[in-house]
Amino acid sequence: MAEHIFTGFGFGPIQAGLFAKAAFQSGNFTRIVISEIDQSIVDAVRADKGSYYVNVAKTDGIEAQRIDGVELLNPDVPADNQILLEVLAQSTEITTCLPSINFYDSVAALIAGGLKNSKAKATIIYTAENHNRAAEILQDAVSKKIGGISRDKVQFLNTVIGKMSRVVDDTAEIAQLGLKTITPGFNRAFLVEEFNRILVTRTRIEDFRPGIEVFIEKDNLLPFEEAKLYGHNAGHSLLGFIAAVKGYTKMTEVKGNGNIVQIGRNAFLKESGAALIKKYANLGDELFTEAGCKNYAEDLLERMTNPYLADTVARVCRDAVRKLGVNERIFGTMQLALEYGIEPKNMALGALAGIAILLEKAQEYNLQSDLRFADWRKLNGSNIERILNWLWKGQQCEYTRRIIKYVQNAQECLETLIEG
Repeated sequence: MAEHIFTGFGFGPIQAGLFAKAAFQSGNFTRIVISEIDQSIVDAVRADKGSYYVNVAKTDGIEAQRIDGVELLNPDVPADNQILLEVLAQSTEITTCLPSINFYDSVAALIAGGLKNSKAKATIIYTAENHNRAAEILQDAVSKKIGGISRDKVQFLNTVIGKMSRVVDDTAEIAQLGLKTITPGFNRAFLVEEFNRILVTRTRIEDFRPGIEVFIEKDNLLPFEEAKLYGHNAGHSLLGFIAAVKGYTKMTEVKGNGNIVQIGRNAFLKESGAALIKKYANLGDELFTEAGCKNYAEDLLERMTNPYLADTVARVCRDAVRKLGVNERIFGTMQLALEYGIEPKNMALGALAGIAILLEKAQEYNLQSDLRFADWRKLNGSNIERILNWLWKGQQCEYTRRIIKYVQNAQECLETLIEG
């Protein structure tokens, strides 16, 4: 019986192709509302009477799925803002799908306004901002605005979302892939992969059952968040950076290069995976076993290069400065490997390729002039140290010296890899 009300913040491919889609397909929601500040897409969905399309990339093709009964509201429009607050006060499930946790302030004010006048029996709030403390950060922001939260009725949940997705706005590519646009005549399409194994914090509110029933609940998400960051995200960036230096434009091109695929596989199995198994084998979860890690790695390698997802190298490599942060996917994985006595030689190839992209796009990333070295092949230890100091904003880690050496030693191997 439908008894839940859903409110989402941000109408991107994860919201549209995962949360709102799952809410609609569950049949458990009487109302599905999305807060979105892009008035053009709000108008487009309204013009199509609350319906939109999402394209699902499978292993054998693309399936367009129609989602109905969705209300889009622009919180910057006073009338919409008022309706949004009223809906939030009745919502049993809320989801934030924003570019980052840096956008929480205004959203926290809206959620606080809704919870302050809540009429819902209970409310859970999913945070999908790819940060392992997103739920705690949003809860703190909301709590400060409302003066306290009833933990018996409200719970903020972290998520681990390994679902790859993109927005396609190139007319030629939309036609080439045969995509359905979000609405007829609106030149933008959502493309998401079929994978749907989403992990969330276990709901602990008594007598409350989530309306979205497809998620997998875990008591402790941290190990799985690390598996995503140091496995999925690290491997994705490694392949993307090397593909970019190689001159590829589509991730599916990687699939035809056995040497690059093997680098990705070795990074998964022999470095990040091996370290994660040493760290979390005591949990007894299949993921943190050799067999489980191998299955995870092989599945990811297939999904990352799925021709129907048609992921671009440029998308995978974007925001390189953040991805090369001291504790981020590449260098964070190298630190994890070193902590457990594993040499991160394959991940170092991804690190060097990332630095090569940084040098190539020095102006775009505002790299200071004295670090704009012309050729990554000739970087010495001092050059690399200075670049890392800039990337890491002066932060250091226990393994900085060893990381610099591994990156420097990767030069010959990376050169051979891209010339082969």
